[in-house]
Amino acid sequence: MSLERATNYLRKMGLADHIIIPEHSSATVAEAAEALGCEPGMIAKTLSFLQDDRPVLILAEGSARIDNAKYKARFSRKAKMIPSELVEQLIGHAVGGVCPFGVNEGVTVYLDESLKLHETVYPAAGTDHSAVRLTIAELMCACPDAEWVDVTRL
Repeated sequence: MSLERATNYLRKMGLADHIIIPEHSSATVAEAAEALGCEPGMIAKTLSFLQDDRPVLILAEGSARIDNAKYKARFSRKAKMIPSELVEQLIGHAVGGVCPFGVNEGVTVYLDESLKLHETVYPAAGTDHSAVRLTIAELMCACPDAEWVDVTRL
């Protein structure tokens, strides 16, 4: 169902033909990079946080890590990941396939500046065996309400 949600969303944006279904798992950055034949940094990993009980997604370059000081400076709170057992309920996609496409209402999406290190990135597409190949411009079109933030370090 998550792949279908992501596909329907991307179809409305004219990007459904960019979806890739690799033979092998794409659940982690390392697995996705191997399955897609790209460098790990090109994987746009989606990190799930809670802010005042509201779900927030931050897409970041695959090798980037959350910088707690930057996160706190930007959001005025400590980074609090969503417990894995609540991710699917709150976001609409299960761990391993979390993406910003076709998410539940009320989920806020941010794009981290680290993504701009690459011309093309590969976010998940709703499952642990999916991805979508997007240029940064296409990612911005697919996430029209997303704000750019700088909350990671490489």
